[in-house]
Amino acid sequence: MPELAVLRVFAAPDGSHGNPLGVFLDGADVPTDERQAVAAELGFSETVFVEDRERGEIRIFTPESELPLAGHPLVGTAWLLGHGGNPVEALRPPAGEVRVRSEGELTWVAGRAEWAPPFELVELSEPGEIDALEGPPDGYGMVLMWAWADRDAGLVRQRVFVPEVGVPEDEATGSASMLLVEQLGREIQIRQGRGSVIHARPLGEGVVEIGGRSVLEWSGEWAPGDGPPAI
Repeated sequence: MPELAVLRVFAAPDGSHGNPLGVFLDGADVPTDERQAVAAELGFSETVFVEDRERGEIRIFTPESELPLAGHPLVGTAWLLGHGGNPVEALRPPAGEVRVRSEGELTWVAGRAEWAPPFELVELSEPGEIDALEGPPDGYGMVLMWAWADRDAGLVRQRVFVPEVGVPEDEATGSASMLLVEQLGREIQIRQGRGSVIHARPLGEGVVEIGGRSVLEWSGEWAPGDGPPAI
């Protein structure tokens, strides 16, 4: 049976919150034609299958589809590989090579904003409007709703809705944040969901960097039919 690690990625400084992520470090042991069903059974917004630890080759699945790139899977997988004694300088999802680095408690990944899924970015006037949302506005399928919490300090409040890929609301969304920081052209700190924290900065020429904290929640052997681990 392959070993599954469950993380919370983009956790707050006190280790709370963060977006759950499933990672199979020996993902090559899970047959390709079974991975979508595994991701659906686990039910996390994304599940990662590491195909080659040394090269950092990974594939990413939501409960309903495979993604070429996603932010919290990249940050969480980079952190997990490093803390497992197999640090990498880059990860290689289908979209392309993503550079990896660590800075204190934060793990950072850098890639091209254009590789992110085509989220629509909708600005509202203040954070209370974001908090009051009961779901995505009518007509939106993949949308990031955001407002400045403190423009001078670069603090943003956002929520992300992705029903098109089986994720009604995402707790913390790195790929959508890549698009937002590229649009804004300045370093920002984002609070998303119930209290997750995403750091983001533009590096120029279409490359952006996102970073955050990861916490290991559970690890152990897992087999289809076991259902999602209790976390």
